[in-house]
Amino acid sequence: MDQQAAVLEIRGAPSAPALAAMARRIRSGDPDNMEAQAARRYWPELMGSDFRRDTSGTGANAHLNYGYTVLRATTARAIVSAGLHPSLGIHHHNVFNSLALADDLMEPFRPFVDLAVIRLQHDGVHDVSPEAKERLANVMAWDLPTPDGISPVSRCISRLATSLAQSFVSGELDLVLPSKTLPLEIG
Repeated sequence: MDQQAAVLEIRGAPSAPALAAMARRIRSGDPDNMEAQAARRYWPELMGSDFRRDTSGTGANAHLNYGYTVLRATTARAIVSAGLHPSLGIHHHNVFNSLALADDLMEPFRPFVDLAVIRLQHDGVHDVSPEAKERLANVMAWDLPTPDGISPVSRCISRLATSLAQSFVSGELDLVLPSKTLPLEIG
């Protein structure tokens, strides 16, 4: 949710500070349903008051679906490379979801796809064209500032998956999450 607030902030949305405050109030398991409350603020601020997230929709929804699919696949590969099983989720627990852990770990990176979709819409690209697919796939190559220097999003996802595997081995939670900064190059 911190990344969503950062996206809203660069877009000049007035609710960015409120979203950041909501992120700080999330507790384990989200018993106060803060994520859903934040989504009700986030999507209208990001995409306009008429926007409704629809997984079978067209336009921006279709772009989001494609971008999230690329992100999910990248995350699943990182999970397997780290020696973990992608179906064994932490917060996502559906027996029919073979990528539950990918769904968990991709969350902090979703706003990068959202930002790419906003850019596509702004540039007048409204269908899932080859240009749109290329630009959405390139999100995985965007450079992120990290404590270890600049790394592409895909490498940051790998570091997160590896840190989770190491946390399971050590018994101490020490996740390498993306910083609260947005990518340096937003294509």
